[in-house]
Amino acid sequence: MTSMQMPLPQAPRLSLVESTIGVMRSQIESGAWKVGERIPKEAELADMLQVSRNTVREAIRVLSYGQVLEVRQGDGTYVRSSVDPAETMRRVNCSNLRDHLELRAVLETEAARLAALRRTDKDLALLRSLLEARGGRADESGLAAFVDRDLEFHVAITRASHNVALEELYRYFSAAVRTNTQVVLGDRAMPEPSQAAHARIVDAIEKQDAERAAKAARAVVDTIITRLDELLAEATPENASRS
Repeated sequence: MTSMQMPLPQAPRLSLVESTIGVMRSQIESGAWKVGERIPKEAELADMLQVSRNTVREAIRVLSYGQVLEVRQGDGTYVRSSVDPAETMRRVNCSNLRDHLELRAVLETEAARLAALRRTDKDLALLRSLLEARGGRADESGLAAFVDRDLEFHVAITRASHNVALEELYRYFSAAVRTNTQVVLGDRAMPEPSQAAHARIVDAIEKQDAERAAKAARAVVDTIITRLDELLAEATPENASRS
């Protein structure tokens, strides 16, 4: 029996379209349905998943909109990509705070490294301007505006890297960056990396010292990760029982 003919698990009866999308996405991500391969026909899928053809049609429409599937009129529906950008971003947004911070550290560290190697005088002038505009930690009423200024500064570093893929990935990631930064700064138990810490990134970029720029960028996020680990350790049942 080929992978195209193997029975699929029945879709759960909660939000049938979403359940059907989930099952179909799993088939693609697992490699059961490979890129370039035609998936079973609509009627076959409805029978396999025990849902209506309308449900299957809507699931295909959603996955086609996300460019995961491609409907070829008169031929069938083919797998176009094994990655669903919308689902990937949803999973990023749903990841825990530590995972998010570690990913942010990876992106910002490499962006700073490349910016130090490739920055122009115009890039540097913009970074200085955005650093000054960023200012220090705001009170709760001005938190959202402060987070936006902080994010604009970090986006400018990715732009100075002159790596289009890195810049676009960070922009795509920026919604999660904004949300999680507000969570961190909204908790007074968490540190806010100082203006001086951010200035060290720009100073290293100005001197075109790639390793120092990367180290400074990493330190900004590591400060938060270290404190988060301390708070998580304090909150464990074992520590709570000792207090």
